[in-house]
Amino acid sequence: MSSASQRLPAAQLKRFTADALLAVGLPAKDAATCAELMARADLQGADGHGIFRLPQYVRRIKGGAVNVKPKVKVAREAAGMALIDGDNGMGHVVMSFAAKTAIAKARTAGAAWVGVNRSNHAGPASLYAAMPLAHDMIGLYLAVGNANHMAPWGGIDLLLSTNPIAVAAPGNEANIVLDMATTVAAYGKVKTAVQRGETLPEGWMIDHQGRPLTDPKRADQGLLVPIGGYKGYGLALVFGLLAGTLNGAAMGSETVDFNADDVTPTNTGHAIVAISIAAFGEVDEFKRRVDKLARERSAGRSPCRAWRASGCPGSRAARSSRSARSSASRSRSPCARAWTSSRGN
Repeated sequence: MSSASQRLPAAQLKRFTADALLAVGLPAKDAATCAELMARADLQGADGHGIFRLPQYVRRIKGGAVNVKPKVKVAREAAGMALIDGDNGMGHVVMSFAAKTAIAKARTAGAAWVGVNRSNHAGPASLYAAMPLAHDMIGLYLAVGNANHMAPWGGIDLLLSTNPIAVAAPGNEANIVLDMATTVAAYGKVKTAVQRGETLPEGWMIDHQGRPLTDPKRADQGLLVPIGGYKGYGLALVFGLLAGTLNGAAMGSETVDFNADDVTPTNTGHAIVAISIAAFGEVDEFKRRVDKLARERSAGRSPCRAWRASGCPGSRAARSSRSARSSASRSRSPCARAWTSSRGN
């Protein structure tokens, strides 16, 4: 079989994923939560964080690195904050609990910051930043990545991850959703390129001599390049402090490479903030102004067609989701083959 794209109904992918997770011990409700969010990641174009990750999750569950029946709980709290103990559960389950907690607290406090420790990889950041949108709230999400692929600026020791940020703001016509790693490319994109045997774009990675690395076969020897040079390094550092160190989660040399280690809990840290728009003013007026900003960006002049097509943050994901939902979700055949082969391990 080739690695050419196959198109499968989103519902079929969800069932497949839920059944796979049920088979390794997740309760039905948690398996359905993970399957829904993983399929949603694919639908919005985040291929490196969707169904693609299923074989890896299964390996870590089988290796004992993930607790399939966690008791996720609020460990500390005040009016506008909480600290969630994820009990080493699946990241999608833990972060869904954290997002609901932040939204509930923001209803009364106006805003709420919820930190998380003892969690796991949870997929793309935008999934969770977008959860407050349905409640007329702004969402902000930070995380410590699950493997160190970046060195401090000027060094070669891998002490930082891609440590992403996502911010989501609601509009009437469209939402603005920023989702970005602090590196030029998230490592999930590198992994999908490696799976397909594609040459890595120059600027994604460098080797230990600082030279561009584009050979997918050597990706595990490279360092991810931070966005904006030393500024991206600074952002990765402070995002890690807020999502990891503040919460008692892993950061820096404590980070476990979940790509190479199937037996060690990662103690992944996240943070989610929910901000009630009504606490600051009229919700409809805010959404009207968001729509105005989005229209101005779409109508603005650009020196080339490609730049103009970029639109506002989240517009490409929204187009991808609409296109996929109108036909079928994207899935690459190696994912199903990898899962099939992993069942016997």
